[in-house]
Amino acid sequence: MNAIAPLPAPTDSPLLHLHPNDNVLVAKSALAIGQAIAELGVRTRAQVPAGHKIAARRIAQGEQVKKYDTVIGVATRDLEPGDYVHSHNIELVDYYRDPAFGADVRPVDYVPQAERATFQGFVREDGSVGTRNFIGILSSVNCSATVIKQIAAHFTPERMKTFPHVDGVVAFAQTSGCGMSSPSEHFDVLRRTIAGYARHPNLAGVLIVGLGCERNQVDGLVDSQGLQRGRLMRTLVMQEVGGTRATIAAGVEAIKAMLPAANAARRSTVSASHLKIGLECGGSDGFSGITANPALGAAMDVLVRHGGTAILSETPEIHGVEFMLTRRAITPEVGQKLLDRLAWWERYAAGQNAQFNGVVGHGNQAGGLANIFEKSLGSAMKGGTTPLRAVYEYAERIDESGFVFMDSPGYDPVAATGQIASGAQLICFTTGRGSMFGSKPAPTIKLASNTAMYQRLEEDMDINCGVILDGELTVPEMGQRIFEQILRHASGGATKSELLGLGDHEFVPWHLGIVS
Repeated sequence: MNAIAPLPAPTDSPLLHLHPNDNVLVAKSALAIGQAIAELGVRTRAQVPAGHKIAARRIAQGEQVKKYDTVIGVATRDLEPGDYVHSHNIELVDYYRDPAFGADVRPVDYVPQAERATFQGFVREDGSVGTRNFIGILSSVNCSATVIKQIAAHFTPERMKTFPHVDGVVAFAQTSGCGMSSPSEHFDVLRRTIAGYARHPNLAGVLIVGLGCERNQVDGLVDSQGLQRGRLMRTLVMQEVGGTRATIAAGVEAIKAMLPAANAARRSTVSASHLKIGLECGGSDGFSGITANPALGAAMDVLVRHGGTAILSETPEIHGVEFMLTRRAITPEVGQKLLDRLAWWERYAAGQNAQFNGVVGHGNQAGGLANIFEKSLGSAMKGGTTPLRAVYEYAERIDESGFVFMDSPGYDPVAATGQIASGAQLICFTTGRGSMFGSKPAPTIKLASNTAMYQRLEEDMDINCGVILDGELTVPEMGQRIFEQILRHASGGATKSELLGLGDHEFVPWHLGIVS
């Protein structure tokens, strides 16, 4: 299998031949019914949208269908050359996939430290480096969500003019914290997520607000997660302070006390080795695995060579192609930990009409992705080609450099929340249909898979990877361009989602347990 081979040289053909072993071809643009396919000597017998597939040769019923030399299903009937191939005639059938732990591990050609790329970041007292300089307010429970929003709302742009070096005061409200089993996995995940934001280098100061009678007690949260109260890490409990209005007033005063110190922070030149990038995809299409995802993977290979960290997540979206990662695991233990997380997901999703069991979203299907195996094939490419160094639980603090994996659902806000909690200072988000996602305190960079969508949604898109399909850049060239733009955004350059004010409502910790 060669899942990240470069695209062939541009031709006049309306079809993409991704790998010599493939028995499907991908339409670069929409094919009309009856359109002549010169290389197959046939005419199409159906309309085929851009990004969708046709049969490259006869495929017998029950035969494996291959794209990028990777199985994406089996044919449910005999298919003739030129037939439209999609979810109506492909069936998802699981099959044995040899994990071959470490078989594809190759040493990284690291850039010497003195020659590594740099960016302008905020160096914190603990040595971590931020790309933004927010003050954050966190709720231990949904019962204090309105209060933290009201505290943040006090700090209007007019009031913040006195503190030009602070990016803003942002409230991270959440919908859990009580009515849950404790101790439990859900309880641990919530606390780990809140703590990950509380210690995030993109936050210069933090205020945590609780109600007082919730299961997720503020004192228990602080103690269990090793958080340290101080001038830039404060807590309030509404029932102790005196209720809603008193807590809002006390919270405003607590933030006012933090602002001078936060405003005193300045950017300085730091190595790109400090960067941790969360890798996301959403609204994927048939071009995502051909342009944006492999190009982002190429950028992550560059980042890893400069000492940085790339965080792949969305565990359901590696289902079917997990061998692409286990073959790059630095030890059998790392590879097995990834398989263990997939086994957990198989139990978790059993009997459900969920993505892990094959059903992808409407937009994915409309964009040309027949099932989860085909979607996973593109999704996994975001991780590039370097060794898989570690596998982490959701929101677990990442302490390895290089390419790593963090377990999460495929739901973008939940996955990105976990990545940020784990330490990601930026999110790179590929999309084919057009995602409008944004995040705080780590901003999101959005990468379009095709030029038509980029032009239609340019106000939301940061980078057009469709130029690969257009023949203007190769995947490695696009990867280098992405890496350079990451450095600009890490240095303070605003992303499109920041300019649009997104990120105030996208803090969504993973809910795993019962509500009672």
